[in-house]
Amino acid sequence: MTDTTTNHRPRRLPAALRQWNIAVGALILGIVVLAAILAPWIAPYDPFKMASGPRLTGPTAAHWFGTDELGRDLFSRVLLGARLSLGIGFAAVAVGLLFGVTFGMIIAFCPERVKALLLRIVDVVYSFPDTLLALALVAFMGPGVENATIAIAISLIPFYARVTYGLAAVERAKPYVEAAQIAQAAPARIMRIQVLPNILQSLIVIGSIGFSSAILSAAGLSFLGLGVQPPSPEWGSILASGRNYISRAPWILIFPGLAICLTVLSFNLIGDGIRDLTDPKSRRRRS
Repeated sequence: MTDTTTNHRPRRLPAALRQWNIAVGALILGIVVLAAILAPWIAPYDPFKMASGPRLTGPTAAHWFGTDELGRDLFSRVLLGARLSLGIGFAAVAVGLLFGVTFGMIIAFCPERVKALLLRIVDVVYSFPDTLLALALVAFMGPGVENATIAIAISLIPFYARVTYGLAAVERAKPYVEAAQIAQAAPARIMRIQVLPNILQSLIVIGSIGFSSAILSAAGLSFLGLGVQPPSPEWGSILASGRNYISRAPWILIFPGLAICLTVLSFNLIGDGIRDLTDPKSRRRRS
């Protein structure tokens, strides 16, 4: 007679889900992403339609987040704004990661003199805050969604390049890379096949940090009138339109501001959780 007691052991959740910060961050981000995807179908009103309700009306059963200064439904605009904010963030981080990681890896494998010169250039650009650099670029290129996305992506490149260089430089000093160089393997192959997989987990963490920075930069540019242009709803532009009514209609600022805070918090929680999950020191502290 076989022993079936082992078959009744409770299954443990995956390690990622046992991290409370990953679970909470993923839940919040999942709700925001789902709202952005389903916005055209779940928005109760046309976010561009004026006089959907009375002007500057507080939250009611008909208008959950109230209405703005033109009588537009704020709930519908915040929902559609999630599409623009997340879209700008994803596009900017993708471009920033692509160029930043590539540039950082190249610097790590350059000759010493060239490496020193390139690092100084990266450090000079990196010394400027992301939002300030993006603001200067948009002021030069002109306002708009595309220009704002390009400017934010460029502002993220020095951060990703500097971090990638540090990670790749540590890996380059390890015996397996030295052995590949002795075997006369091409530097591009060493970067792609051997170094990149070993720093990928760290890149995921800094990528999540970049999402937070990109969303904040996009909101900041739109708030200043250099990002998404009216009447397109974006969280920063909604905040900008409501700043003149902060005492009379604070809900115009509260709800898009809360959406920005929760989205940034979700990315930070996920990044911290992945860092704790992949860091041996953090695992020893938890055990």
